Amino acid sequence: MSKVFQPATLAGAISIALISTISFANTETNVIKLETIFVTASKSAQNIKDIPARVTVIDEKTIQQNPIANLSNLIILDPSIYTKQSGGIGQISELSLRGTSPAQTLVLQNSARLNNQNNLSPLFPAFLDTSHIQHVEILKGPASVQYGSDAIGGVINMITTQPSKTGTQITGVYGENNTYKTILNADYVDDSGLYAQIGGQRLESDGTSILDIQNEKEKASYDQKGYYVKFGYYQQDSIDSSLEINQNKGRSIFYNFNTSLNNAARDFKNQVINAKTSYLLNSDLTINARYSNVQDQQYLPNDSSYFNTESNEGDLNLKWDFLPQQNILFGLNYLDAEYETTTITNGKQTVDSLGYYIQHQYQKNGLSTQAGIRLEDNEKYGTHTVGQMAARYQLLPLTSIYANIGTAFRAPSLNELYTQWGGNDKLKPEESISYEIGFDQKLNYGLSTSLSAYYTEIDNLIDSKCIEICDGDWVTTYPVYQNINIDKAKLTGSEFNLKWSNNLYYINTQYAYIRSINDAKNRDIAYRPRQRLTLTAGYDYENLGMNAAIIARSKANSSHDNSNSKVSGVATIDLNAYWNINPNVKLFSNIQNVGNVRNQQVYNSGSWYINSGRLASAGVTLRY
Repeated sequence: MSKVFQPATLAGAISIALISTISFANTETNVIKLETIFVTASKSAQNIKDIPARVTVIDEKTIQQNPIANLSNLIILDPSIYTKQSGGIGQISELSLRGTSPAQTLVLQNSARLNNQNNLSPLFPAFLDTSHIQHVEILKGPASVQYGSDAIGGVINMITTQPSKTGTQITGVYGENNTYKTILNADYVDDSGLYAQIGGQRLESDGTSILDIQNEKEKASYDQKGYYVKFGYYQQDSIDSSLEINQNKGRSIFYNFNTSLNNAARDFKNQVINAKTSYLLNSDLTINARYSNVQDQQYLPNDSSYFNTESNEGDLNLKWDFLPQQNILFGLNYLDAEYETTTITNGKQTVDSLGYYIQHQYQKNGLSTQAGIRLEDNEKYGTHTVGQMAARYQLLPLTSIYANIGTAFRAPSLNELYTQWGGNDKLKPEESISYEIGFDQKLNYGLSTSLSAYYTEIDNLIDSKCIEICDGDWVTTYPVYQNINIDKAKLTGSEFNLKWSNNLYYINTQYAYIRSINDAKNRDIAYRPRQRLTLTAGYDYENLGMNAAIIARSKANSSHDNSNSKVSGVATIDLNAYWNINPNVKLFSNIQNVGNVRNQQVYNSGSWYINSGRLASAGVTLRY
């Protein structure tokens, strides 16, 4: 593990932060209130205190604290999620929720799926800009009844902003390594219910070194820019309709193993088009419709390779409140996906899938239940059925308990089925069953706590196995691999949260234990640390706030064949502050990784990718 600490530079960065009186907002668990409305768990608005599952929300204030942050940065304070990062800013990263693989964690934007047929989890989180995101909902545990394939570990749903008043806003941020970002946004809201939003952003950075064998001057730059547009019409208890498009593109420079330099490039462009409407037919019936088009294009000019994916998705459901305490949801979902690359059979492959789902909810006298079933018809592997049952009970005014059981699946991606590097069109879908129990307790003196435990089994786990020339020297002879279904993986975990707050101060401690075992190899799955801990303490009063966060994880297995090879454990500290000078001017500052700790992240060919070091930044937001 490499650690570099430069007191003079750090002192300068802290001075900038303090002089500017710069910004932070509470973490997601600091700001969650019992009345928070959550839509991801059931595809309809639901009081967060009634959901029979473990959920968290990253709110708008938290997102706005650091405009440089991408999705990976935002969710790092939730210890149930592990981010594997192959370098610093602009380098690829992958998300793992509750010990599942990145491909088993479903990432959405306004319910439009971002997971694609390249099997690279969703669009790389590092390339997902969050300037237009209002809040992020995290649902932990299986959700295939509502969302189909990939939701074995849970769902991360980014909800975009909806204008509440007419105005304009500009934000400018500057940080270390010549990192800067500008955001311009304009909103229009009409008394009739019409609204419109348009915005753009640009981020550039010299970046940092990528591998532990490099010195600090060997940096890899990052450049991205994008825009977002949204139009809508909203009338309470009548209609909520919108059309939005956002696009983000840029270039990420990364390490070239052929030249031993940071001179390889990845040009990327991702785009989401989302049209949806919710219409109240009468007091008991609500119809919801959505169409989404998601594209991800990646081109690597150094070897003239490209990886292009596109999906078109339609979802139509009808919610029937047939009794004051009960409702039932009938739904139909269609997904057409394609993958085009030089390394896949015939250069291009497509797959479509049709899902039928039904869900029942009941709520009365402190009891909330949810049960559902889904039938998925996929043209590649046929039909598949999943189900879910869950309940939460308000045992005492300050005590609630919940339990759930659910099955989920992940369809093999087109990359796994047809890639020339081990594709296998005989693969079966991964299947899982999960059990979970938990409780939430409010205590005296501003204290509250929660505890949950879960167990998940995943059958037909898709893995890559050497089938020929397994002792190849990778120079004149090369091993031959093939994707296969192995026996199963077992995931055992628990999560604990203890929070204290009063009108001015707050302390929030979160701990997660996750053991992910591959039965075939009888060892922990690579890059799944068993323990993660976050501790956040801060001050938040009217227009001024500051915060410090400790983020720690234990060691984990690496992908290196040597079973004794470990990714080292690490702890980092972040500092944040903000000052709303008046309704029109906000100053803010963030110092990520104060100690400039650079630790091993991912093993590759005798060296290690390391995380970025410290990034101190300062900025201002002007509103009109």
